[in-house]
Amino acid sequence: MLRRREPVPFAFVAEADSFRSNVTPPPRERLNASQLVGRTLLGLTVVAGLVGSLVLGMPSLQSGDSATRQQQSEASDNR
Repeated sequence: MLRRREPVPFAFVAEADSFRSNVTPPPRERLNASQLVGRTLLGLTVVAGLVGSLVLGMPSLQSGDSATRQQQSEASDNR
């Protein structure tokens, strides 16, 4: 058995590193068709929301140099 360098107050904690279980977990249940469709629609809704927010947010992320130039040129034309 391997010895630890630091002291361990409980013996079962020291032995937990070498413990291996021989019990296999039960197999995963297969999804129903309705569950698969629901998860797919939920994923598509989330992706569509992210793409939509990106598309709607892109104009506000662009620099406003062109808008200020137009306002300045219009103001200078009236003088």
